[in-house]
Amino acid sequence: MADTSGGRPSIYPTLLYTDAKAAVRQLTEAFGFTELAVYEGEDGKVAHAELAQGNGAVMLGSKGTGSTFDKVMKDAGTTGVYVVVEDVDAHHRRAVEHGAEILMPPTDQDYGSRDYMARDTEGNVWSFGTYAPEIKG
Repeated sequence: MADTSGGRPSIYPTLLYTDAKAAVRQLTEAFGFTELAVYEGEDGKVAHAELAQGNGAVMLGSKGTGSTFDKVMKDAGTTGVYVVVEDVDAHHRRAVEHGAEILMPPTDQDYGSRDYMARDTEGNVWSFGTYAPEIKG
C-alpha cells in the first residue's frame, strides 16, 4: 500500500483541531483545498479527513476523540507529520536503534495501513506507515 507513484505524496502534515469541521470548511473555502475524504465518528466529530492542495495533502481530525494520535498529540509540539514508508517494521527498528521515543509500535490499522508513531526531540509526533491517499489532479 506504500506505492507513492501516480499522484501519491510521501509526506502528510497531520493536524488536530478543536472544531475540525470548521477547519475543513476554512481550508476548502478560504484556502482552496479540495476535500478528498471526511470520516466522522459516532459522536459526529471528524475522526479523519484528507484535503489536497496541488500535489500535496494534509490529514486532520478532531481533538478529544481518544485515539492514540489524539492522546500523544496532547502534550506534543505544534504538529504531527505522516510519512509513507515501504517497510514499517524495518523503519521502526532503525528508529529504535537510534533511540527514538516510540509512542505506538507498528500496528495494523482497520483501513489497511501498518504504521507506528514516534516523538522527535521537540515533542512533535511523527507517524510512519504504508497508507498513501491518492490525489487525483
